[in-house]
Amino acid sequence: MIKVKDRKLLLLPGDGIGPEVMREVKKIIEWFNKNKSLDFKIEEDLVGGASYDKHKNPITDEVFYKALESEAVILGAVGGPKYDNLEFSKRPERALLKLRKELKLFANLRPAICFKQLVEASSLKPEIISGLDIMIVRELTGGIYFGEPRGIEPIENNERKGINTHTYTTSEIQRVARVAFDLAKKRKNKVTSCEKSNVMEAGVLWREEVQSLKDKEYSKIELSHMLADNCAMQLLRNPKQFDVIVTDNLFGDILSDEAAMLTGSLGLLPSASLGAKDKNGKIRSMYEPVHGSAPDIAGKNIANPIATILSLSMALKYSLDLDKEAEQLDLAVQSVLDDGLRTKDIMSNNMKEVSTSDMGDAIIAKLK
Repeated sequence: MIKVKDRKLLLLPGDGIGPEVMREVKKIIEWFNKNKSLDFKIEEDLVGGASYDKHKNPITDEVFYKALESEAVILGAVGGPKYDNLEFSKRPERALLKLRKELKLFANLRPAICFKQLVEASSLKPEIISGLDIMIVRELTGGIYFGEPRGIEPIENNERKGINTHTYTTSEIQRVARVAFDLAKKRKNKVTSCEKSNVMEAGVLWREEVQSLKDKEYSKIELSHMLADNCAMQLLRNPKQFDVIVTDNLFGDILSDEAAMLTGSLGLLPSASLGAKDKNGKIRSMYEPVHGSAPDIAGKNIANPIATILSLSMALKYSLDLDKEAEQLDLAVQSVLDDGLRTKDIMSNNMKEVSTSDMGDAIIAKLK
């Protein structure tokens, strides 16, 4: 079997359950190296609270440069109550914002998939949720989270004023819309764009620019526009009407969390953050589970590693052009769930509860 070129993967386990779930990802990467001659070169380093504890900084320049040189970054989780009182610039979450901003990761892909084995875990009726498979594409580096001016300032009458600025440009809107349209081509050729064009000028621009791009370059894609508050309602009423949803940073933050909770299994959902292609066709990227660092269960070997494992699967697909291997890994996860194996967070009657490491081993055993 011919070996492919070395590919650098940077693993950043982070805090809480991050190191435990990342251990299982590392085992799977090593399986692919040994059995599929893929020659991944693994680097591992500190991020978030773990980095702050050692370096008094949530991410060092050295780690940041390693991220720049990697084919993909896979992150575990960051944060925890012990860091809540740090000044804003030192908090673990700032590492994520720095990576997203400096790597120019402008598109966040959040799949919301209802696994057939876990339909009962959703708070919605099975007929509404069964078979759900939607993708939310969230703009990640613009909008109200990054706009200037921002801050809190004193005003008259001994009051204070909080300021945040919501802005978008044509290029910022169209580059994320292009990601959504390209994804739709591989799915059901259907995109829903969400904004608040009824009350926000930036929303009017968003709607116009997405429509303009569709008319010029994606005539075969079915595009509909929906107000973001209506989208929040429709996700609960009839989520299967959607395929790909594209929206801004703020609405994407909220709608993607809502969609994730529809599935009833947050511990199974991955995410990807993608940048633009460089002159060599390489895309900068970072992959991470949707769940947090769960410090209350850290170190107990009971965390669910599936979301982080499926984040690796997204990396194989979107950054490494290894669609076949990604599908193989997805099927291995499905097969283990079919066998009735469950970690504590998704345990139900008549299933077999297994540890973090047992779940990783079971998934590896299904790889062929």
